[in-house]
Amino acid sequence: MPPMPAGEQSFQKPALRRLIGTTRSTRCFKKSMWFVGKWCWPAVLPGSDIVLWITIFGTGAKWLAVLEERDLKPAKTNSLQSLHTILSTGSPLKPQSYDYVYNCIKKDVLLGSISGGTDIISCFMGQNFTVPVYRGEIQSRNLGMPVEAWNIDGKPVWGESGELVCLKPIPCQPTHFWNDENGSKYHKAYFSTFPGVWAHGDYCKINPKTGGIVMLGRSDGTLNPNGVRFGSSEIYNIVEAFEEVSDSLCVPQYNSDGEERVILFLKMAPGQEFSSELVGKIRTSIRAALSARHIPALILQTKDIPYTISGKKVEVAVKQVIAGKEVAQRGAFSNPESLELYKNIPELQGF
Repeated sequence: MPPMPAGEQSFQKPALRRLIGTTRSTRCFKKSMWFVGKWCWPAVLPGSDIVLWITIFGTGAKWLAVLEERDLKPAKTNSLQSLHTILSTGSPLKPQSYDYVYNCIKKDVLLGSISGGTDIISCFMGQNFTVPVYRGEIQSRNLGMPVEAWNIDGKPVWGESGELVCLKPIPCQPTHFWNDENGSKYHKAYFSTFPGVWAHGDYCKINPKTGGIVMLGRSDGTLNPNGVRFGSSEIYNIVEAFEEVSDSLCVPQYNSDGEERVILFLKMAPGQEFSSELVGKIRTSIRAALSARHIPALILQTKDIPYTISGKKVEVAVKQVIAGKEVAQRGAFSNPESLELYKNIPELQGF
């Protein structure tokens, strides 16, 4: 095998970490343009098959949510005897999706929510068959990944929201960008937040008791109304537990003085109606689970929510639209037409 640059050594994922071996196989539900597709090919190195008998199934959190919305129960309609691991990525896996997998897909499966990035073609954290699965948490940080959550002062925090940082270089870390002669773009992307420390641009929380990680969204989508800093997923985990709500989107809006307020959009489940009663229940739930200062300033209905092709909610683009800005690059969107729904919303004018 020819030598590969450090950034391309993705064979560590399927061939080593998942322990596929020569008698197991894996299948990932993905698009070939996504980096997850590259993980499958190295699986043949130790002699594994890629798709025959599925023992490890990789998919997206959104796909599992859609199965639940459609009330599908694969445990009753499919033989899943050989399936021992389900891997979920693309976006944070909602706590209720854990319930769905174990109730409706398979009770004795390892549900591994995994998180990393296209830029490292790897994962900072993921499944671990030596520890329990806790509802709503990624099981553990991966081998060789010295990951912590840091506050704005650059101090590690446990049980609190913080920036995802990696303290030491890793083999799959990119070393530079093309057309970046002096490295300024590369430095700005990863090392400008905390000098000398890789900041990945994600917001997370590490449970000090279980060691599990909860991903809270992208740092550029972090909400900070009235000095309270939190990730959008903290809101999603509460709101999307309501059976009336099919999906939601939480974004900030700024006025000319730089003041911020949080706007929550709800996409209703089929047959459900948006109402002031529902809004009241959601506000009460957020206050009880988080605090009064986490409650969105406005809760509005929307017909659709924009997603990328890989299943990530597009919060930043909606933030731009409600600020009156155009979103030029829409090639990575699965439903770019949905952005039009967020233009010139009467309730958002005059802030």
